[in-house]
Amino acid sequence: MGIQTRNAKRLLPLLALVLAISTSTAVADSGNGNDQNEGVIYNSVLTPLPGNLPSVGFEALAFHEFGNAVNFAGGNNHELSKVVITMSSWGCASGSWLPGTCSTPEDASFSTPITLNIYNPSSDGTNPGTKIASITNTFKINFRPSASPLCVGSNAGKWFEKSSKTCFNGLAQNITFKLKNVTVAASAIFGISYNTTHYGPAPIGQSAACFSTAAGCGYDSLNVAVTEDPTDVRVGTSVIPGKLWVSSSMGSQYADGGAAGLGTFRLDSPSAAAWWGANSPYTSAPWYVPAIKVFGSQGGKADKQSENNSHSSDSGKEKGDSKVGIKRD
Repeated sequence: MGIQTRNAKRLLPLLALVLAISTSTAVADSGNGNDQNEGVIYNSVLTPLPGNLPSVGFEALAFHEFGNAVNFAGGNNHELSKVVITMSSWGCASGSWLPGTCSTPEDASFSTPITLNIYNPSSDGTNPGTKIASITNTFKINFRPSASPLCVGSNAGKWFEKSSKTCFNGLAQNITFKLKNVTVAASAIFGISYNTTHYGPAPIGQSAACFSTAAGCGYDSLNVAVTEDPTDVRVGTSVIPGKLWVSSSMGSQYADGGAAGLGTFRLDSPSAAAWWGANSPYTSAPWYVPAIKVFGSQGGKADKQSENNSHSSDSGKEKGDSKVGIKRD
């Protein structure tokens, strides 16, 4: 997944290539062993939520949509009640993470629409099946905290998480889509989509006031967080481990170089080897997958743990590698 040279503002979300996961114990959000009793039919979300996670940036990678095909636990015909997705926010209220000038008042945030698309399984091995549902809601996204004087040397400019005593660039946080009348079979394809300055289904453009500021626009530094499969997938499975679903305008973001098509949401890549590995050479497990938790309505009480650091739509470990395309602290 190569990087093409672009102007400095658009390159900002790509320049840090260090994995950032909390040093505190972080496991897949298994609901204390009661996930399936509570209606969870797929889960790759971590609990407790680390300070940050590896992530995929739409503005940096020319993405329009990003997701995974999953098999649900518990058989067939599920009526979905909610979907939790972990995002990673690298934006600052003022200044920027890159030169270490980030300054963010407590709880400062921006609002942006995010879309969850749900598709039937692929019938041709390349394209998603018919679209089951498309839900767009505007979420409040927290900017990452200010640069901390406790973060020095190679960590200079990062924010400091007291609980894990770790420095991070981005801030992990959950968003929650509440669903009604959405029924899936034994598997489905999930796609996450939102607009940035230059990418997404309807790019916002450079006329937005935030684009001309030093901090830039929060949505340009907003990423989809990823966790590891099979390590962090506690309920359900990936349909094709190591192959995710991508829509990008940049051929280098596909394992097949874009041969099977650019700018359409499709399997990456039908004729090429899996390449979403978390460790070099990236062609073997563990694999990166979007951090998603799916609830079926047949469940009992809501999993309160999954709502921690989560914004509703109703209104530890540290390692490094050089894979280009995954944004790390």
